[in-house]
Amino acid sequence: MSVQRPTTSSRELPTELESPRAKLVYLYLRPGAASIDDLQRDLGVEKITLYSILRTLRERGLVEKRDGSFAVVE
Repeated sequence: MSVQRPTTSSRELPTELESPRAKLVYLYLRPGAASIDDLQRDLGVEKITLYSILRTLRERGLVEKRDGSFAVVE
């Protein structure tokens, strides 16, 4: 069963996000932090793919790792 997370932010997606999966991960993380296991379970994306997406998002300064979870940089 997947969990729906509310989206409370009205910010637009960063223009450098081209991949649909990167957009999905970014939008999922907007309301709060999530672990890699949360992302895998709720989005149905394999961990190897998530690690690659998160690495790219971190390199672009869009996402940061906080205590084992990932969150959008404010």
